Amino acid sequence: MSTNPTPQRTDFSLDVTGRYVCNGLDEALRSADKSLRPEARPFDVIVIGGGSFGPVLAQHLFDRDKTHSHRILVLEGGPFVLPEHIQNLPVLGLNVPGKTSIADLRATGQDGRPRNEVWGLAWHSNEQFPGLAYCLGGRSLFFGGWSPQLLDSEMPPDRWPHQVVDDLNARYFREAGEQIGVNETNDFIQGPLHEALRQRLFEGIQRHKVTDAIPLAQLRLHLTAPDDASGVTADELKLEAPLAVQSRQPRSGSFPFNKFSAVPLLMKAARMASAESGNDDLKKRLMIVPNCHVSRLKTTNGHVTEVETNLGNVPVPSEGVVVIALGTIESTRLALLSFEGIPNYDLIGRNLMAHLRSNLTIRIPRAVLPIDPAIKELQASALFVKGRHTHADGAPGHFHLQITASGLGASGADSEAELFKIIPDLDTLDAFRAADDSHVVITLRGIGEMEAQNPNSRITLDPEPDEFGMRRAFVSIAPTEKDLALWEAMDKAADQAAQLFAGGQPYEVLTPQGAKKVSTGDSLREMFPYVGRRDALGTTHHEAGTLWMGDDPGKSVTDADGRFHHVGNAYVAGPALFPTIGSPNPMLTGVALSRRMAEQALQARRPSAPESGFMYLFDGTEETFKLWQAAGQGAFSLVDGAIVAQPSSDLGLLYYAPRTFGDFVLRLEFRLDQLEDNSGVFVRFRDPRRPVPDRNDPGVSYPYQNQAWVAVNTGFEIQIDEVARGDAGRGIPDGLDEHRTGAIYGIALGEGAGQQTYQRGPVLKAGRWYNYEINVVGDAYTVYLNGQQTTTFTNSDLFRGRSPERDPNSGYIGLQAHTGRLAFRNIRILPALSPLPRARAALVGNLKKVETVSEYVG
Repeated sequence: MSTNPTPQRTDFSLDVTGRYVCNGLDEALRSADKSLRPEARPFDVIVIGGGSFGPVLAQHLFDRDKTHSHRILVLEGGPFVLPEHIQNLPVLGLNVPGKTSIADLRATGQDGRPRNEVWGLAWHSNEQFPGLAYCLGGRSLFFGGWSPQLLDSEMPPDRWPHQVVDDLNARYFREAGEQIGVNETNDFIQGPLHEALRQRLFEGIQRHKVTDAIPLAQLRLHLTAPDDASGVTADELKLEAPLAVQSRQPRSGSFPFNKFSAVPLLMKAARMASAESGNDDLKKRLMIVPNCHVSRLKTTNGHVTEVETNLGNVPVPSEGVVVIALGTIESTRLALLSFEGIPNYDLIGRNLMAHLRSNLTIRIPRAVLPIDPAIKELQASALFVKGRHTHADGAPGHFHLQITASGLGASGADSEAELFKIIPDLDTLDAFRAADDSHVVITLRGIGEMEAQNPNSRITLDPEPDEFGMRRAFVSIAPTEKDLALWEAMDKAADQAAQLFAGGQPYEVLTPQGAKKVSTGDSLREMFPYVGRRDALGTTHHEAGTLWMGDDPGKSVTDADGRFHHVGNAYVAGPALFPTIGSPNPMLTGVALSRRMAEQALQARRPSAPESGFMYLFDGTEETFKLWQAAGQGAFSLVDGAIVAQPSSDLGLLYYAPRTFGDFVLRLEFRLDQLEDNSGVFVRFRDPRRPVPDRNDPGVSYPYQNQAWVAVNTGFEIQIDEVARGDAGRGIPDGLDEHRTGAIYGIALGEGAGQQTYQRGPVLKAGRWYNYEINVVGDAYTVYLNGQQTTTFTNSDLFRGRSPERDPNSGYIGLQAHTGRLAFRNIRILPALSPLPRARAALVGNLKKVETVSEYVG
């Protein structure tokens, strides 16, 4: 069924955002179909999963692809639902559902239907899970925002590839932090409650009152301190919560993005792709297809050749890559379904890890904190404590405490009641301002790492097929003895931190059975046993490790770039790559690795430096392409590091606008799409934007309706035309050498004044790259095609081809759009700053070196 080309109406809304951001698979496949349009290009980067990390990779690759070499296709199993994080939208109520199983869903008649609009569960397991958010942005639309950085000890060198760790620490952690808004200490949490709780926690840790809390002096401050942090020590700032929130404008005139999710990144990339393509799907460098479920990857000789989906199959070109960026469990299932038979297949699905998680909530009287009684509204706080427990064998286990607090009344129970909220109305704001908070509710959430390579935790294939006929995953996850010991240490640390906040005074612990008073000397553990605080292992949303990276193909599934060791063009993005999990939420590390993959594994190579003395006019990148300006009809596009002419009904011109050139050596490469293509290189013409003086009466000037003709009439064209077309309207026959490739167009052949001496160069073939060299000194023009001289010419026309010394408005260089999609690349120039013979001698030497390489043909 064809996708509706216009936004669709529901009973309540017009789906403008979905239609403007997304495409149907039929539209995407049609845009890559050469039988419909010969210039169509296949998608060479196919990202499977538009959740948390696929969009990060796709957007960064799109942005960093300065040569426009890639076409990126993002396939997402769910629909477009929300444009940003749910907490950036006021009181929407679209919350994360509780844990469940397929059996429970079937028993209640909910199997096959989404919970809370987008949540679905695709696997069987020994533990219950909430499932996945099947929509663009996935769980990034719902995540809590806590995004601390892995410590070096959480990336042990015997598990993590050393180059990955070096890259993360040197650059990618910092960039990921800035991307998600966790690069600065809390820029939206402040006030007397926050300061009082931070100070009390700081003093307690300094006095070693929290067992296994890492001494603050041993931790690096990964967050940048705000300008107004005077009086706060660096060690105190290490207790600030690393939240993926940006509430201060990053620069003048810009809005903060508030809480991070992946959707705005993908939206911006999609709209940029649409804008630069003129809304022509064929020219889009990035397309997003929702509601497209990928079932399996077809492979041939260790290479993915096709992506099977419920909407149709997507071919993968020989140079293309596929990136699996689903949630960890579904990424692993897809690998198990697709790569059976590879040498390390049995490793796929092992090393499953998640997080140990506990929740402790207490309520303390505000009077136990040193806060001015005149302050009625206490507002909110968020703090962070990093812990490390040493096991009996000396191995470390890592955890952290995520601490949130809100000032409330005597019966308040929600520590986040005043945290992570959009308040669009003055009435609610006034109600907060009028509050007279008597108590503080504090939640201490412990997050601990699970041990890697636990043989009892893995993902396999279940015999039961899903609704698409493919085997489901079965997830087995269980704690080790070390996991249980770490959990014990983490809960103990939470108790100790709670007692610090209470300041030795009575307080209440909030349990599922209600509030219980804790008096001085009472055991908090006895009042609220640890087992009652602990979440099930499947509920953290932090599954990781089952496609872990490593240098040894026999001991890991993927390499340091995230590529499967034994599948040449298949990659993984997301926490499935982690060799160990550490205690941090996977968001920061997953974003960092996705950005690293986009740059190091998938990005096209940057151009090499030009020859000595030369400068690039066009090096294949956006930066230099933007220096060229179009005139006349037709268009020019940047495609795969080349300028591609797209002719129209009349002549088109693209010229280098920043400056003019007098004497020079110009070098470039060109490629015919078809043998019948016709184009050329213009030199020494006047500024197309200005009126042209009359040849016979220079005092009179005329503006051109089609400014491309300024180059024809005031400069010279070095022709590209294997057919050597004439002009029937002017009585000029086809086949004249003055109209052939390598000639100066329209200049008669001969030895006389104003004539060119021409000899044919090599016969051109479509689809191959050829080299032009054009030398201009004074009025002398010499042209070389693949190192072979094709023409020499001395200009005797005082009206055309004037140097900037004679006419300050002349001396421009440009490309023609005439017939067919000719491509140009590597355009560089040597301005004649020294006598040409010396420069020419150097050039001839360089040419002789190149002559041995495939006849100059790419």
